[in-house]
Parts: sequence; structure tokens; C-alpha cells
Amino acid sequence: QVQLVESGGGLVQAGGSLRLSCAASGRIFSSIFTSYVMAWFRQAPGKEREIVAGINRSGSTTYYADSVKGRFTISRDNAKNTVYLQMNSLKREDTAVYYCVAGQSTAWRTLKPYEYDLWGQGTQVTVSS
Repeated sequence: QVQLVESGGGLVQAGGSLRLSCAASGRIFSSIFTSYVMAWFRQAPGKEREIVAGINRSGSTTYYADSVKGRFTISRDNAKNTVYLQMNSLKREDTAVYYCVAGQSTAWRTLKPYEYDLWGQGTQVTVSS
């Protein structure tokens, strides 16, 4: 079974930090993890899903939404089939369900959610004031 499994979400005060992890499971998917472009999306209540950050296959190129630039860092460890999202200086408006996604394109600015191949189940991040 092919899965992306997120972890690391939780409740944090504004100004705090969280680190999300996303592990690829399943024998076949794990062996081809490096063939996938990875990204993090989020969805707040009553809002559409929006991309937060993206990273290319080697990890040499990254993309960030303007709203998180300078505060969030995406990275990947291909040896561990895992992608991370380090979130610092969290704000209340960062409260959302965060999803790990896998795809084929680095056109993060224009890609729609349905154009990604695989989604994780999501992890809740709640930032309190």
C-alpha cells in the first residue's frame, strides 16, 4: 500500500515552532521516492487548499508561498524517504490541516491540488494567541 504519513502537528502558541514530517511508506513507493517532487499544502476552515512549500527531487530547489517565506523551511532526506516542514514564528493564521503531497512538476505556483499524484491524510496545526 502506497502512503504518505504525516506527523508532528499539534497545538502551539503564537511565535512558537513545529516540525512536520512526512514519510513515504510502501515498498514500491519508497524505492521511487526520489522520482517525486514533494510539497506541503494546508487548508484552514472555510478556505481552499493552498500550497505552502515545494521541493524538487534532489532538494536543491524550493518554493514558498509569500505568506510563509522566511518563516518556514522545507527539506527532504531521500535516504529516509521523508520530507520535512520546519515552521518558525508561527501565527494564528497558520492554523490549518497540513497535507504532504507528491507529484511530478515543479510548477508549484500554478499547479492545482488535483494535479498531484498522492496526498497524505493530513495533520492538524493549531496556533493559539
